[in-house]
Amino acid sequence: MRKPPRLCTGDKVGIAAPASNIQRDALDQGCDKIRDLGFEPVYDESIFERDLFFAGTVERRVHELERLFARDDVKAIVCARGGYGTNYLLSRIDVNVVKANPKIFIGYSDVTTLLTHFLDRAQVVNFHGPMVTKDIANEGGMDLSSWRAALYGEQSWSIRSDQASGFFGIRDGKCRGVLYGGCLSMLVASLGTAYEFQATNAVLFLEDVAAKPFQIDRMLMQLKLANKLVNVKGIVFGEMLDCVQSQHQDYTLQNVVLRVLEDLNVPIAFGLRSGHVTRENITLPFGVESELTVQGTAAELAILEPSVS
Repeated sequence: MRKPPRLCTGDKVGIAAPASNIQRDALDQGCDKIRDLGFEPVYDESIFERDLFFAGTVERRVHELERLFARDDVKAIVCARGGYGTNYLLSRIDVNVVKANPKIFIGYSDVTTLLTHFLDRAQVVNFHGPMVTKDIANEGGMDLSSWRAALYGEQSWSIRSDQASGFFGIRDGKCRGVLYGGCLSMLVASLGTAYEFQATNAVLFLEDVAAKPFQIDRMLMQLKLANKLVNVKGIVFGEMLDCVQSQHQDYTLQNVVLRVLEDLNVPIAFGLRSGHVTRENITLPFGVESELTVQGTAAELAILEPSVS
């Protein structure tokens, strides 16, 4: 895996909208926060274009990403939001531009499609974490500790279960593997396409929003039936925001997960707050060596190497 250069105070941070259209007010708020963090946000006015529910045409969105990757003065690219539309870019974007210009690329939700694409085909480490109009713009929307650890180049760091994190273990075990994954719905949507995700020997991170437990069950079963979990070393679930059938259901999503995955014999943890979250979105580096340890309700996801150079 190629590692992008680390982020330094004063660096330019490019903002891209590869999926749904965005609102100027939310972008302005996010840019103000980026400045407060010590960086210079840059974007093109075309980012506000609309084509149906997309942030402009496919051509505009492809050109925006390729240009930001190619710009020597831009050190990181943070997506403005997800929504829908990155699948249109897969056959159009020049992966060689990404490969030749490795740099920090951050997003989640629909952006999962690009995260896995760049990991699998450009072999460049990227990041599942806060986006400009959805998290960075909101007070308390991003977890600064993981942002700094991942993007500034800490040698090793970890996320541990405690009351503040909401992260806990649900199946004991210990494993090592490359951290990989994203939004469950997007990973499932890649199956049967030329861009099917690859998670061999991975610690697989899965998260989603507003999917009912039976829908989570169905998607996990689809991954199993497609043999996508055979070589997974461990699984970490996100907060799984609003993934309930009703407030009166007599089972938990953890019950559902354990029943589907009981025969995998891998450690499983739940509640790591990255992606669709209620607060303090955690930045996770995808493509680096990690270690998952679960004992009872105690869990730790350790990042074992710097994710930037």
